[in-house]
Amino acid sequence: MAALSSGILGALDPTSDRAVFRQIADQIREAIDKGRFKEGAKLPSESELVEHFGVSRMTVRNALSILQSEGLVSSEHGKGVFVRPRPPVRRLASDRFARRHRDQGKSAFTVEAEAAGSKPEVDSLEVREEKPVPDISARLGSARKVLARRRRYLLDGRPVEFAVSYLPLDLARGTQIAEPNPGPGGIYARLEELGHRLDHFDEEVRARMPSPAEVKTLRLSSGVPVISLIRTAYDTEGRAVEVCDTVMAADAYVLAYQLPAN
Repeated sequence: MAALSSGILGALDPTSDRAVFRQIADQIREAIDKGRFKEGAKLPSESELVEHFGVSRMTVRNALSILQSEGLVSSEHGKGVFVRPRPPVRRLASDRFARRHRDQGKSAFTVEAEAAGSKPEVDSLEVREEKPVPDISARLGSARKVLARRRRYLLDGRPVEFAVSYLPLDLARGTQIAEPNPGPGGIYARLEELGHRLDHFDEEVRARMPSPAEVKTLRLSSGVPVISLIRTAYDTEGRAVEVCDTVMAADAYVLAYQLPAN
């Protein structure tokens, strides 16, 4: 209780028409924003909050539920409620697919993981030939058959991203791209070795709440949204050589962009 009596959390305003549980959420949110509760820190227990604010346990739970839905805190059964860490990975769109990384035998995910000081892993790998859905087919120039590469990315053992790459079958069949391990530099390095020098990428990004399957795959906590990104890679001839459909845990990434000023 010493921590609660030292100015970390304020008092309720009895004259306010704002609901009490929302006032409590406001107080805790402000304390997090101002660094009074650090990333990964355990919040005061329900009993401590009940005593500090002079409210019922249900009122405290309603306040914490708001913060969970905002993605600010996470609840661990039997342990308490903790401040959620800030996204550890900075995903710089203008740099992650730079040719120098492929020349060094590194994939974009490996480069980002190293910059964050984390250990990268890939699992749930599946490679198969299939008929694409209409949207993917259209992006690939009306491709009738594709090679699909499904995989999940992990940082320090935590799932952060699930991606599916679709490549025209006439480009990928019988090449190392169709192998579980495409080799140093990933599939983009192999495409360039096959004569499809990459020219540019188009990305479409949106944020949304996850599906039940995505919650399970990425082990998402309540209230955490996902970033949905569809990237199309083009070679110097203007041909779309890959479409990657990616879903990322929003609490694992910061999307960063460098834009020209001219």
